[in-house]
Amino acid sequence: MLTKEKILKAPKKNYMNKEQLEFFKILLEELKLETLGHIKDAKNRLSNPPDCSDEVDRAQHEIDSMLFLRIVERESKLLPKIDKAIMRIKKGDYGFCVETGEKIGLERLISRPTAEYCAEVKIINEEKEKHFVD
Repeated sequence: MLTKEKILKAPKKNYMNKEQLEFFKILLEELKLETLGHIKDAKNRLSNPPDCSDEVDRAQHEIDSMLFLRIVERESKLLPKIDKAIMRIKKGDYGFCVETGEKIGLERLISRPTAEYCAEVKIINEEKEKHFVD
């Protein structure tokens, strides 16, 4: 089985070969299970509030609840991205920018396995978003 270190040392001609695709598929499936676990844990904490005997405890519980809701929201947004990346592996276009078709890069995929864009396109898209927000 490939490791992150072995993938990074692989020759560039081996980019997205069968072994690497299998590595990323397993990585994404593990990420999905971990994400589902985070969501389940946060929902359990939200549905089982502690007995709050004073105002400070209630306030802390409200802060914790807001944090857990944000976790559920963030993690819920990640799940479709994981599924989309797994589908891209099955289709054979995982690891390539959806906009330019260029290689996304192993380093970027290891740090963000759901990446759809190469770094250059992502930077341009983020700059565009900034201009529309400002």
